[in-house]
Amino acid sequence: MRMFCYSSVKMKIAVIGQSLFGQEVYKELRKDGHNIVGVFTIPDKDGKADPLATEAEKDGVPVFKFPRWRVKGQAIPEVVAQYKATGAELNVLPFCSQFIPMEVIDHPKHGSIIYHPSLLPRHRGASAINWTLIHGDKKGGFTVFWADDGLDTGPILLQRECNVEPNDTVNTIYKRFLFPEGVKGTVDAVRLIAEGKAPRITQPQEGATYECIQKKDNSKIDWNQSAEAIHNWIRGNDKVPGAWAEVDGQKVTFYGSTLVDNGTAANGQPLEIPGASKPGIVTKAGLVLFGNDGKTLMVKNLQFEDGKMIAAAQYFKAGSSAAVELNEEEKTFAEQMRAVWQSILTNVSQIDDSTDFFKSGAASMDVVRLVEEVKLRASSCQLQNEDVYMNTTFQDFIQMCVRKLRGEDDEEELVVDYVEKNVNNMTIKMPHQLFINGEFVDAEGGKTYKTINPTDGTAICDVSLAQISDVNKAVAAAKEAFEEGEWGKMNPRDRGRLIYKLADLMEQHQEELATIESIDSGAVYTLALKTHVGMSIQTFRYFAGWCDKIQGSTIPINQARPNRNLTFTKKEPIGVCAIVIPWNYPLMMLAWKTAACLAAGNTVVLKPAQVTPLTALKFAELAARAGLPKGVVNILPGSGALVGQRLSDHPDVRKLGFTGSTEIGKHIMKSCAVSNVKKVSLELGGKSPLIIFSDCDMDKAVRMGMSSVFFNKGENCIAAGRLFVEDSIHDQFVKKVVEEIKKMKIGDPLDRSTDHGPQNHKAHLDKLVEYCQTGVKEGATLICGGKQVQRPGFFFEPTVFTDVQDHMHIAIEESFGPVMIISKFKMDDVLRRANATEYGLASGVFTRDISKALYVSERLNAGTVFVNTYNKTDVASPFGGFKQSGFGKDLGQEALNEYLKTKAVTIEY
Repeated sequence: MRMFCYSSVKMKIAVIGQSLFGQEVYKELRKDGHNIVGVFTIPDKDGKADPLATEAEKDGVPVFKFPRWRVKGQAIPEVVAQYKATGAELNVLPFCSQFIPMEVIDHPKHGSIIYHPSLLPRHRGASAINWTLIHGDKKGGFTVFWADDGLDTGPILLQRECNVEPNDTVNTIYKRFLFPEGVKGTVDAVRLIAEGKAPRITQPQEGATYECIQKKDNSKIDWNQSAEAIHNWIRGNDKVPGAWAEVDGQKVTFYGSTLVDNGTAANGQPLEIPGASKPGIVTKAGLVLFGNDGKTLMVKNLQFEDGKMIAAAQYFKAGSSAAVELNEEEKTFAEQMRAVWQSILTNVSQIDDSTDFFKSGAASMDVVRLVEEVKLRASSCQLQNEDVYMNTTFQDFIQMCVRKLRGEDDEEELVVDYVEKNVNNMTIKMPHQLFINGEFVDAEGGKTYKTINPTDGTAICDVSLAQISDVNKAVAAAKEAFEEGEWGKMNPRDRGRLIYKLADLMEQHQEELATIESIDSGAVYTLALKTHVGMSIQTFRYFAGWCDKIQGSTIPINQARPNRNLTFTKKEPIGVCAIVIPWNYPLMMLAWKTAACLAAGNTVVLKPAQVTPLTALKFAELAARAGLPKGVVNILPGSGALVGQRLSDHPDVRKLGFTGSTEIGKHIMKSCAVSNVKKVSLELGGKSPLIIFSDCDMDKAVRMGMSSVFFNKGENCIAAGRLFVEDSIHDQFVKKVVEEIKKMKIGDPLDRSTDHGPQNHKAHLDKLVEYCQTGVKEGATLICGGKQVQRPGFFFEPTVFTDVQDHMHIAIEESFGPVMIISKFKMDDVLRRANATEYGLASGVFTRDISKALYVSERLNAGTVFVNTYNKTDVASPFGGFKQSGFGKDLGQEALNEYLKTKAVTIEY
């Protein structure tokens, strides 16, 4: 294999160190063409070699595993002799934990360099990362320095720094910066030495600190300090050695600390902690703790003296769950996992129920392997590393896995305060509270409103009415789920499985969802079952399949010789997305936008229409039961003026998808631009033309023409707002339409024989009456309908107008109801008239002449054109409008682009 050397000089190097970090430095030095003459690392632990040793042995490089280099402060002669025999010209010490004698440090021609995870001279000593966090440093980083006889006091060769985030831990800062950039920095330092350009900058004494090694006995928490200082102490000691305090007479170690918004109320069970300024509070999210300044922090996990780790939220439930009895299939899985444990813990002769994973010698890389091994054998059992740390014995581990496989793991039970109704020969159970961060909760101040059944005008139930503070909580939950939660880190295929599981649950509850849709929006039950709910299920299934197929491309760019370039694009999720939907298809509009949004990897805060919130809240319940992590989906019933406006203005919302009126869409677009230039997609109003030529199939044109207007009571964004019928067949067409209208049954949407249900709400019914009165005043001919049906509820007659002229209000504005507007036309001007609108959502043409159909469809200025059909939308076909009908697409592959951002990466080599 050919190796490339970036430096002009190849050196003989001894690598003295350990761990994955040492392994990566070793590999990069070999890639640079240096001759690694020896690797000096720690002895095997429990029969397992250090990763550095494993890598070097694979390459045939001499490996030395001295247990020590010195005895009583004096170098061991035979050890030094073996080292000197390698002929090293430079010692590189990446993460070296042993004391190396000066006889070795000073021996090579170029001396020795050491990687240290702090910005020297600050935090000299072995616990440097811990103290960076404990002190609350705003800047962290690493130093590569020349070794001398002091403790991290040698001259500085190279330093690189990074910001330390408020909730960084040892793990996050190590994985994000200290490991990847530290490897690069160490290799860069060697290149500088090879090129003769390596500086030797004397460390200043000013600002120098040395702190002791953090051990368990000196990591006890001092409660008499601020919340931020306590948080820094806990995160600085996480995971080793662990900050602890006495609770209920035993040592309890605290892990996973985050600072908490002081304005957030903590509801839960108090926990007395000796020395703390206030009792802690065990909440559903974790253990809330208080500093002496009254501010708060939260810890996620607790560990007891016997080594058992639990979620802090489960403190008062620990040990209460009985062991589950395994069935035959689960017993087979358990034996498979016993074999996996045996293959990892090679030093253990037999794996029994009490075998402890970590006490038997497992390390962090073994945890990763174990999690992946479980996935291979049970794809539905999605473990996190924390699950292994919390279930360290084989018995506990198997019990945890089986509970997850059964859907009975220790996840907090979803508490739903249902409103139950016996209707449509079933009992429907409807959530009625806000859904924020995986919980159904009351709105601030307990504010509610009544949602109304349009069939009879009666109240269905009281629904929580979201306030601005509720919006802020929901956005914060969505942001945390995206940036810190498992959703943002989840394998795309696993994300797809969860979305598909959600679709399965929706299908299991399809009759209940359709019934709720009917009583809340007035949709005819059979239509709700087929379209409102049926297409929603199809949409989630369709986008579940896209999760692991989102990809970028490679792009040839101009090459600047002698270098070459590789440019590729990545499709990445946007972040927190707000979705605001209308009342005509409450569940389907949710599905059209939310499915693509989740498939792309985003999190969602959705505002359903205030008059139709119930299927959205039922969807939230099903999403939680499907296993979507907390904060991924949040549902906020409320007013557009308050909730919708706050979502438009919120700086942490990075995308807003809206379906509704053009007027509101313009206002949203302006607010989104002013707030933070968030990405917007708008599906707005329509006045869709349907052109019916004289050579059409008349019966089909009548049938589909009626569907184009009266489908879903005319509450349809792509409804044919104006029919252009060729003059030679106009009268015949109108006559047949009126005959068909007389056959339509208007009534209870839950009656299977009903064709036409109630309008969605009273205000809309009043607008329809006014709309038709305007048409009559303007001189259009009212053929039939035009009135409110005199019965309880919000019923409106299917209506037909003819002799409609282009200047009339009803020819220009959409009715969004069951009103058919018919105009005659002759061939010479129909396209001009059809396109003479500011809307461009959909359109249609009926003709037997394929050339005419293609000619007209090419020239119709609309996002969708139907030929000899209408309303035929499909989950795979993109849907969206032109002009003032908005921009952006729902459905199909194009919908994913609305919820993704494209990043271009160029590499020179």
